[in-house]
Amino acid sequence: MEYKDYYKILGVERTAPQDEIKRAYRKLVRKYHPDVNTGPDAAEAERMFKDVGEAYEVLQDPEKRAAYDQLGANWKEGQSFNPPPDWDEGFEFSGGGYTEADPSGFGSFFDELFARQGRQRGGPSPHMRQGHQFSAPGQDHHAKIVIDLLEAYQGGTRDFTLRAPELDPDGHVVLRERTIRVSIPKGVTEGQHIRLSGKGSAGMGGGKPGDLYLEVAIRDDPAYRVEGRDVFMDLPIAPWEAALGARISVPTPSGTVELTIPKHAQTGKKLRLKGRGIPGKRAGDLFAVLKIVIPPVESARAKELYEEMAREMDFDPRARLGA
Repeated sequence: MEYKDYYKILGVERTAPQDEIKRAYRKLVRKYHPDVNTGPDAAEAERMFKDVGEAYEVLQDPEKRAAYDQLGANWKEGQSFNPPPDWDEGFEFSGGGYTEADPSGFGSFFDELFARQGRQRGGPSPHMRQGHQFSAPGQDHHAKIVIDLLEAYQGGTRDFTLRAPELDPDGHVVLRERTIRVSIPKGVTEGQHIRLSGKGSAGMGGGKPGDLYLEVAIRDDPAYRVEGRDVFMDLPIAPWEAALGARISVPTPSGTVELTIPKHAQTGKKLRLKGRGIPGKRAGDLFAVLKIVIPPVESARAKELYEEMAREMDFDPRARLGA
């Protein structure tokens, strides 16, 4: 996927206020509109027209612009680009702000960054009350939080810092931080949502406030891989444990377990620990994936043992090749 420099497309600086963004967009839309580009350069003008619309779709909205800016200014137009893992962690948005443009016509760069923000448009509808007053519920907000695997197993309570974009008096996008305390339910899984009632936008005219929905992501752990409620771990074992079988103690997120290594075990063999995955009404399983680790030759005695094995054992690991 290629990075798109939306500021370069509109010809403005990254510090440009919102009114300058709008002026640049209107100028370029007139320049590249299909109705005034019917000659040999029509195809290129159409491409630029779409790029300008995509850039404006992001930069005209404080939420999308702040999220885009969060990726940093070090990428260049056309560079190969993949969003860093959890780049949007703690970024709070309400899902509004779309223009009349059709986002389905934009490229993969836009879709990769903003598809998860739900393409809602507009705000809440007001409801008339007596005395010509009106009320409207507040908008729901959304954010992503990242928890550790142990928190998914055990649950708990901790504070998270969220960042919400807003415009300052000069029309520049700034981030407002707030800290919220979240009760993480035991057994929560990747992609689930935690709802905090009344923590979204305030309502109008006595309307109830919106809710805050926190999408849960589980932080990558060097020792484990998570698939739904199932958890996988690479389990190092010694060659003699693989050959002779063994009974070993293995630390897991739910506590230490005793595990039997069968005789003649091979690297890649999976040992299933039923119900030792992420808890739930139907708990996941934990899979220990065996990995035979060869002891290094760091002494004369170790070298002798390997040489003795080479002489005494009738074993050819390549015997089946070409059979």
